[in-house]
Amino acid sequence: MNRFLSSASVAMLALAASGCATPVPQALTPADVPAEFTAPIKTSKQVWPQADWWKSFDSPELAGFVETAQANNLDLAAAYARVLQAEARSGVARSAFFPQIGLSAGATHSGANQKLSLTGTGPSAYVQQDRLTAGLDASYQLDLFGQNRANFRAAQESLRSSRYAQQVVALTVEANTANAYLNVLALRERLQLAHRNVDAANSVLKIIQAKVDNGVASNLDLAQEQAQVAGQKAQIPVLEQQEREARYALALLLGRVPEGLDVKAKNMTAVSAPVVVPGMPSELLARRPDVAEAEAALASAHANVDAARAAFFPNISLSASGGFASAALGSLFQGSSMLYSAGAQLLQTIFDGGLLASESDLAKAQQMELIANYRSAVLNAFSDTETALGRVSSLAEQERLVDEQVRNATEAFRISQIQYREGVADLLAVLQAQQTLFTSEDTLAQIRLAQLQASVGLYAALGGGWVQEAEANTQIIPTPKPVTQASAPAPAAAPTPAPQQP
Repeated sequence: MNRFLSSASVAMLALAASGCATPVPQALTPADVPAEFTAPIKTSKQVWPQADWWKSFDSPELAGFVETAQANNLDLAAAYARVLQAEARSGVARSAFFPQIGLSAGATHSGANQKLSLTGTGPSAYVQQDRLTAGLDASYQLDLFGQNRANFRAAQESLRSSRYAQQVVALTVEANTANAYLNVLALRERLQLAHRNVDAANSVLKIIQAKVDNGVASNLDLAQEQAQVAGQKAQIPVLEQQEREARYALALLLGRVPEGLDVKAKNMTAVSAPVVVPGMPSELLARRPDVAEAEAALASAHANVDAARAAFFPNISLSASGGFASAALGSLFQGSSMLYSAGAQLLQTIFDGGLLASESDLAKAQQMELIANYRSAVLNAFSDTETALGRVSSLAEQERLVDEQVRNATEAFRISQIQYREGVADLLAVLQAQQTLFTSEDTLAQIRLAQLQASVGLYAALGGGWVQEAEANTQIIPTPKPVTQASAPAPAAAPTPAPQQP
């Protein structure tokens, strides 16, 4: 009867301990999730990025560079190595669920002088003795209070976090490669404009030179236009150096030396910015690998809290060994040579100078930090998307206006040249029209670059086509709070930690 009650008590204790794994604290409140994005959006139709989003820019060369970066980028290689490290740590934590089994074998030879009589007097003889042993040793730690399970859960969530971190690095490398490639094309386009502007300035210079030769213009006009030509030429070496540096940056992202990198495209004409439109802000949280990384890191920290709590309970381990021992090899594995032992050990800490309590406090403080990190990742995701949407819309309007400016400046420069040639206008009007045209053309090239890079930024802000697996969610996204213009949203209350008692 006593044995039955004892077994029942152990079973009940194990069932109670299995319930000590507490849920991960929920970090978000309804005020943290907006009902909709407020930045200008071209269409209400949802167009989320695809996993190969860079192909939407209609540039095979850009797609090739991004795929090369995916294979050879060194930051990505380092991120992959960190995933392998996390997998190894998960394997270490999983090993605690299994018994540790060891094989032992040994042989000893001993000898000593011993008295032949029982009284210890009289003659002695040298006695030799051989002993051979072979056996198995096994030990196993009972996880009645869930410490090993919590440690394994922490390792698994840490592994998940490292995999998400690898996706963050991959998305960053893809976006940086696209931006670096576009920067090379933009600088080449600006170089073409600079050379064309030098040619245009030289054509005006020929008109002035002819007028000076005919005595109808002064050397002042000639000197002013020569200064204009020199100023345009001075921009060329600067742009050439910037283009070289942009190619070097692209080569670094591709994981190769810069020498010999060939970029075939000469301008941004063939590259087009695709349309991409987000859905609801709450959907964004499942598409951002950095948010998922922070969520998994929080879940790992919470598992460490559970493990630190379980460390207060007794540690129970079982051990067993069995084998054979004999003085002769021929009789080593006979039944008469067999031996075994079995035992159990319970260890309960009574006084440790506050070690376990401090480790528990440390785990809880780390959890608090990662709650803040997760909330920060969520808010940054919304901010990044709003900013990217705003930039795409603003730059599109800016490009339209500057393009109109370039058309008008081109016509004004053409008319000023005709009027100056016919003596109707003075050189100042030509110089002003010329400078306006050159500046607006260069500005337009930079705005087109900014618009394409803003589209890249929007793809990155929307997660680049990545989607978190549903079963990995540990955070419940609250129902969004409607955005009102009358008043600012109230500050979010600090989340209430989950109960820490089993």
